Amino acid sequence: MYRFLLTPRWWVINIFALLAIPVCLFMGSWQLSRFEARVDTHNKQQDRSSAAKETAEPLRALLPVTDQTSGRLATATGRYDTAHQMLVPDRRLGDRDGFYVLTLLRTDGGKALPVVRGWLPGDADDRADVAKVPAPPAGEVTVTGALQASEHQDSAGVRARGGLPRGQVGMISAASLVNLVPYQVYDAWITSASAPGALKPVPPAVADGTGLDLKAFQNLGYTGEWFVFAGFVVFMWFRLFRREAETARDLALGIAPSDSPAAPPAATAPPEAAPDGVAPPEAEGDAERTRSPSATA
Repeated sequence: MYRFLLTPRWWVINIFALLAIPVCLFMGSWQLSRFEARVDTHNKQQDRSSAAKETAEPLRALLPVTDQTSGRLATATGRYDTAHQMLVPDRRLGDRDGFYVLTLLRTDGGKALPVVRGWLPGDADDRADVAKVPAPPAGEVTVTGALQASEHQDSAGVRARGGLPRGQVGMISAASLVNLVPYQVYDAWITSASAPGALKPVPPAVADGTGLDLKAFQNLGYTGEWFVFAGFVVFMWFRLFRREAETARDLALGIAPSDSPAAPPAATAPPEAAPDGVAPPEAEGDAERTRSPSATA
């Protein structure tokens, strides 16, 4: 009854099912692992932010910035470059608009570390708001803050387009700062844990690809989709198998498939043509029935 499984058509169906099901399960498991990884990094960041006595580590020990080192407390020693203090406009803190105060820290290694000393409400183009920015401390200082990766065009709050006035920068990255200062810049920055004067500390941002954001829940949705695809393949295989088995059983019992086309009706032969001047038999009978009595008298 099941000999149809050995036909070429069913060989193709079986091979497709045997390949599709493991692929769907693998892809679903991979998407689930990505979601779990985001949950783990989110929990670590929550634990890290709630730890009151986290030990700060030297900057060099945490570079380059990765998912594991992003947000960690880093320390760096050097001198602020007061001649190149910059403002980062259009940055929000909570529900208020303002700007970051960015100052480059010249370290002993020769490179400069961008330090966000704090945030101020207002407009970076307003002289009254800019006048509230406190001057950076002179002399050698040790700065402690959360380590952050360089921003890119898709980062929140970044103003990638040009046209900014002198003393402003739209993106905190080594690529954008290296053209504004005559020395090398670290491919990282820190947000200071303490802010002087009217400045407010800027909380560290979540590293790209981590945290419970929209992309994390997209991974969870893709997980369900791949598992549904695997179940759909199994369902369709059993449906085709059952239908083929029932058809084979009916044929074995001599039952024709219900969807077989009906036999065409028998064609009727056309009447034979009669010779000229002689009416066909049907025509003669009709003539006799329609002949008038006077004609037969």
